[in-house]
Amino acid sequence: MTSTTKTPVATNKRTAEQRHENAVGWGMLLPASLLLLLFIGIPVLLAFGLAFTNARTISPNPTRFIGFENFTRLFSDPTFWFALRNVAVFAVVVVPVQAGLGLLLAVLINKQVRSSVFFRTVYFLPVVTSMVVVSLLWMFIYQNDGMLNQVMSKLTFGHWQAVDWLNDPRTAMGAIIVMSIWQAVGQHMLIWLSGLQTIPGELYEAAELDGCSAWEQFKNVTWPGLRSTRNMILITITIAAMSLFTQINVMTQGGPRDATTTVVFEAVRSGFQQQEMGYASAITLVFFCIIMVITAIQRYLTREK
Repeated sequence: MTSTTKTPVATNKRTAEQRHENAVGWGMLLPASLLLLLFIGIPVLLAFGLAFTNARTISPNPTRFIGFENFTRLFSDPTFWFALRNVAVFAVVVVPVQAGLGLLLAVLINKQVRSSVFFRTVYFLPVVTSMVVVSLLWMFIYQNDGMLNQVMSKLTFGHWQAVDWLNDPRTAMGAIIVMSIWQAVGQHMLIWLSGLQTIPGELYEAAELDGCSAWEQFKNVTWPGLRSTRNMILITITIAAMSLFTQINVMTQGGPRDATTTVVFEAVRSGFQQQEMGYASAITLVFFCIIMVITAIQRYLTREK
């Protein structure tokens, strides 16, 4: 009879190997953990603390605790509610449209055709272009004598009245929305495409044998197979939409008449232009709580049932 009992030497060797593996794992995790602590953890804690003070960037007066005065001022500030409304409108439009267009493009180029790689590159090109560069490009497009007005004039045989898209409160946010969807739809197209390629082809073959139409295949095979991808895209687009800043900072500076002011832009303007770091921290803290609530609701609604 062969004994299967481990000797103390073998046990000690295995324990030493496990300790070595754990040490290697913690060593590889340490740099990322330090970066997260330095650029996320500490700023969040500082923002939480400064939100209850009258801290200013440059001031001869010492920082002092003022309780909830910043929050009282914030909730009575019409600019904050304008910014929150603008962000809500932006998110309500961008999230479904951007996700839907990305899915449509992904389905169209998912077929193994010769030009699919070319179209993937073309659609993804705006994503790898700097948002500042994209914003400057679209500023020229939206000008009175820009390409958009010129094209509309040609199509209407000169009857089109030029619109100053970014300086009209009725069109400024719409112009930002169109540009933002164009810029980021390629990124979500690739995410949808990766999800589509994980669905087994046998399911489509079985559906074809059952006589399912293309729409029935999408509804019963494709859409259920994209559940995890769908949830991730929904959350990432929502967070990105709520954090709208760069386009506003480059193209409109929150104008005209606060028509494009967003919460993040208002926080940056209060903290760095008006030098009210305490008030800016209060804005970011409230906005952080709003995003957490929205994300929690999305997670609850899209949970596996």
